[in-house]
Amino acid sequence: MSALFSPFTLKDVTLRNRIAIPPMCQYSAVDGLTNEWHWDHYAALARGGASLVIVEATAVSPEGRITPACTGLWSDQQTEGMARIAASIKRYGAVPGIQIAHAGRKASANRPWDGDDHIADTDPRGWQTLAPSALAFGHHLPKVPKAMTLDDIERVKGDFVAAAVRARDAGFQWLELHFAHGYLAQSFFSAHSNQRNDQYGGDFSGRARFLLETLAAVRQVWPENLPLTARFGVIEYDGRDEQTLAESIDLVRLMRQGGLDLLNVSVNFTIAETSIPWGPAFLAPIAERVRREAELPVASSWGIDTPQLGEAVIAGEQMDLVMVGRRLLGNPHWPLQAAQALEIERPTWVLPAPYAHWLERYQPN
Repeated sequence: MSALFSPFTLKDVTLRNRIAIPPMCQYSAVDGLTNEWHWDHYAALARGGASLVIVEATAVSPEGRITPACTGLWSDQQTEGMARIAASIKRYGAVPGIQIAHAGRKASANRPWDGDDHIADTDPRGWQTLAPSALAFGHHLPKVPKAMTLDDIERVKGDFVAAAVRARDAGFQWLELHFAHGYLAQSFFSAHSNQRNDQYGGDFSGRARFLLETLAAVRQVWPENLPLTARFGVIEYDGRDEQTLAESIDLVRLMRQGGLDLLNVSVNFTIAETSIPWGPAFLAPIAERVRREAELPVASSWGIDTPQLGEAVIAGEQMDLVMVGRRLLGNPHWPLQAAQALEIERPTWVLPAPYAHWLERYQPN
C-alpha cells in the first residue's frame, strides 16, 4: 500500500489520498469577485485527482488584498462565485478548501508580472496598508503601514469571522487561516515587525494574542465537524532559527488547544534578509518536528515535486499531507503519473473516464 495514496481523515472529512493543492494566487479578480478564469481553473485542478483543492488567498477586507486583482470574501456578492468553485471541486471528487487572509503591510502591491512592488502612493489603485507597527517591509515593498489601533484589530478579527461564515455558506469543507509569509498575522507574531508595547506586542503572549484570538473567533462560527487549519511560518532563516522554531511550536500547541486541526508548515518571510536553504523537501524535517512536538497533523510544500519525495515524507511520518503546487499547476494530472511511477494499481477514481481511458492507455514518451 502506498502511503501517498492512502486516505486521510480529519474530523468528518476524508481525503482520497495525501496529495493536496495549496493556495496559489491567480491575481485575476475584479473587486474581489471570481470569474470564468477561476471557475475553469479550479475545476481543472479538481479533475486531476488531488484530494484537496484550497482556493487562493482570499482577502477578508479590501485593504487585506495583496493586489487589486486578489479574490475576496468581504461581501455577500462574492459568495455566489465562490460557491460555484466549491461545487465544481466537489463534483470531481476532491474536497473544497479555501484560505482566508489579510496581507498587512505587504498589501497594495502590483501583480507579480507587473512588478511585484508596492503601488505608488500617487496611484489611485493603491491604499493605506495596516500592520502591528509602522514598519515597512522594505526592498520592493517600501510603503510604511499604519500601526493598527485596538479598534482596527477588533475590526480585522471580525472580518476574518465574517469571511469564515461566507466560506461556510459557500460550501467549503476545509478552512485555512493565512498566518504565514509576512502577512498580517505572521507580522504580529514576529519581533521583526511587531514593536508594540500594549497587549498585542512585547513578549511571546502579546505577540501571539492576535493569532490566538482570531483563531478562537473563527472557531466559534466554523462547523466543529469540518477541519479548521492554518498556514503558519515557523522559521525565518535569519540566524535565530532554533529560538524562532521553539517559540513557533509553543504557539502551535496553543493553537491546537484552541481548536486548530492541522498546520500547514511554511517559512515566515517577514524580512528579506534571510538565508533559506532552498532544495527538495527542505521543510520536511521542520514539519516533522512540529508534528511530533506539537502533537498536531501537519502538511507542507516547497520542493515536494516528485512522487518518490511525496511517498517518502508521508511514509516517514514527517507530514500527513503534501502540498503540491507548481507541479500540479503545470500538470493537473500529476496524481495519475505519480500513481504510475509508484506502481500503484490503476486508481480508477482519479480521473473522469474520458480522460482516464486515454491517459492510462497511451503513456507519454
